[in-house]
Amino acid sequence: MPRYVVERTFPDGLEIPVTDVGARACAMVISNNAKSGVTWVHSYVSEDHRKSFCIYDGPNPEAIREVAGTNNLPVDSITAVSVLDPYFYRGPH
Repeated sequence: MPRYVVERTFPDGLEIPVTDVGARACAMVISNNAKSGVTWVHSYVSEDHRKSFCIYDGPNPEAIREVAGTNNLPVDSITAVSVLDPYFYRGPH
């Protein structure tokens, strides 16, 4: 499954409370994503909470953009990525 980084801007900041309300919001996103074969792996959020960089697995950028619309989430860019593991290169010495 292809992996993508989705960059988002939240002008008023992104706040997901660490409560049942926040848990339900995240569960709804996960459920909506699954309907299109998209998996939210995890996200990085800037210190000021205005930018997020989300890691997603999905069939294509269009599916990710579609679920973002369903979830009322902005999308600045979607970039296909692969993992570069620096420890792979260490090998036995």
